[in-house]
Amino acid sequence: MKEQVQSVLDKIRPVLQKDGGDVELVDVKDGVVSVRLTGACKGCPMSQMTLKNGIEKYLRKEIPEIVSVESV
Repeated sequence: MKEQVQSVLDKIRPVLQKDGGDVELVDVKDGVVSVRLTGACKGCPMSQMTLKNGIEKYLRKEIPEIVSVESV
């Protein structure tokens, strides 16, 4: 499943990079994806919205087994 998640994150990555940010996959365990937001996303006050309404929503759409996405 980790490879599937990485593949989906690679599709999302250009949108984040356009705004100076990025996302890094840390781990996938029991349907919970752990990611690290970097660059401009790291200190952005909208990062939680990006994480939940952007990254998590897209990952769950592409991989229904995903339960949630957490930032570490």
